[in-house]
Amino acid sequence: MSPAATSGVVPAPVTPASATPPTGAVWAPLPKRVRLVLNGTEHPMEPGPGGWWLPTAGITVGHDDEYGYRLDDDTVSDGDGVLPDPRSRRQPNGVHQASRGYDPSRYAWNDQDWTGRQLAGGIVYELHVGTFTPDGTLDSAIERLDHLVELGVDLVELMPVNGFNGTHNWGYDGVAWFTVQEDYGGPEAYQRFVDACHRRGLGVVQDVVYNHLGPSGNYLPRFGPYLDQGRANSWGESVNLDGPASDEVRRYIIDNALMWLRDYHVDGLRLDAVHALRDTRATHLLQELAIEVDALSAYLGRPLSLIAESDLNDPRLITAREAGGFGLDGQWSDDFHHALYVNLTGDTSGYYADFGSPSSLAKVFTAGFFHDGTPSSFRGRAHGRPFDVHRTPAWRLVVCSDNHDQIGNRADGARLSGRLDQRQLELMALITLLGPFTPMIFMGEEWGARTPWQYFTSHPEPELAEAVAKGRMAEFAAMAWDVALVPDPQDPETFRRSKLDWSERNQPEQAALLRRYRELIMLRRSRPEFTDPRLDRVLAEADDEQGTLLIRRDRLLIVINFSAGEAAVTTGPIGEPLITVGDVAVAGETLRLGRHSATVVEQPRA
Repeated sequence: MSPAATSGVVPAPVTPASATPPTGAVWAPLPKRVRLVLNGTEHPMEPGPGGWWLPTAGITVGHDDEYGYRLDDDTVSDGDGVLPDPRSRRQPNGVHQASRGYDPSRYAWNDQDWTGRQLAGGIVYELHVGTFTPDGTLDSAIERLDHLVELGVDLVELMPVNGFNGTHNWGYDGVAWFTVQEDYGGPEAYQRFVDACHRRGLGVVQDVVYNHLGPSGNYLPRFGPYLDQGRANSWGESVNLDGPASDEVRRYIIDNALMWLRDYHVDGLRLDAVHALRDTRATHLLQELAIEVDALSAYLGRPLSLIAESDLNDPRLITAREAGGFGLDGQWSDDFHHALYVNLTGDTSGYYADFGSPSSLAKVFTAGFFHDGTPSSFRGRAHGRPFDVHRTPAWRLVVCSDNHDQIGNRADGARLSGRLDQRQLELMALITLLGPFTPMIFMGEEWGARTPWQYFTSHPEPELAEAVAKGRMAEFAAMAWDVALVPDPQDPETFRRSKLDWSERNQPEQAALLRRYRELIMLRRSRPEFTDPRLDRVLAEADDEQGTLLIRRDRLLIVINFSAGEAAVTTGPIGEPLITVGDVAVAGETLRLGRHSATVVEQPRA
């Protein structure tokens, strides 16, 4: 006798709302009639519970079948009248055309021995498939994975790959969330890429966007109330997370997240701009997502990470659910980037204004956040809340010196390698890679790539292209940047300029910087002090007048001179340097540092 029968409880029937629906079923509570168009033949669909429509008996959508839907009175005169599946796995002819069935279980995986990669102690490498290699495909990216292994990274983070209208963009204009852009190779190429990463010991993090949909090819509102009409965020209408019928919309998002982790063997998700997820329900979507992912992780027997992009400086995102938090594994740290960027460049425009001294970086190294309830001049109000350094490990903060946003949102899309000298670039790498946080490297940074990373689009609609260009001009005006430097996002040359030039690695300065990155990563692996995530054990002392910073990690001292002049830092007894950038001399218990110099030294045991 089953437990349910013993207790007198009748199990609830499995419906599409509580399990992944079969291919061909569609949630469409708005239309009065839905027809499945399968391989050119039209079939009526039957209404099911909760606004779902199901194929009639005997009708199934198989692998490689072409299919879509006609809603209500749509006819062939409305284009071809066929809309793609909201859960489509393939859109071989673009996001406006019919879908193609894809069965991910047909792929023969070779990663049976893969046990996963946790975020703690790891190094992340962010890349954009379309510009990582000349061909801009997942298969061509596989050919460069050995470079990442030699560099010493642990996790490869892909910018969004889901289907968008056009041939190239950053990925944040996606509308077909369950697909892989065909220009990158489609879903099977994606499986080959993840498989190849795992065979080399690399984990994969997929960047996903759940806060908005792209402006072209979004047919979801035809099917159901996916969007929250009247509530917009910076990128368009917000997704309906807490209004009527939002249960199915939330399930749509959660099923998408689980798809990447389960069907494509991905090891983690980077969640774009979670501060734009408007959710007033008792259990926030992020917490619900973390619960589901933890359950899948327990089943698969490998770690699965959720990393938020958030500008809220709210540690509840990465606080365990047992302690009242959302239970995400990590979040990007803008404060680290801003403090490092300003101390390297001196640029205090716009949102960089509050970070103009080594003290700002010292606070980040000891408090996690710089803005933890303090006034933000850019926002004109207090911002953030305190980070609990006694309970929250520092590895939950993912830090970088540059990323796709920070580079691409500069007017000219210039990397820091275009405005810093070689010594400053090595200084930048040392601070990022030897801190207590989780470091992230943006593609090409490791050799000081000179190619820009500019904002590029390929919107076929002229009016949309014009609106996007005007919007970016307004953003740059708010940052007091020269809008004359802004390239045309629609110009194909803007895209081509942003592709990495791998031959640069053979140039003397670039080759030397690449060796330095490898050396720093090896050093990070060699001493447990560098990966120790306990911020309450980090001491930082800044001298803003001479532009120096001293960071103590147990007996290891990281001593940095940001200024263009010489500086002296008294440290107490010191031994031989473990690594040095620039000119550093020892004079008793004092280190004398030349311009833009740094060193790591060890204090002898008492």
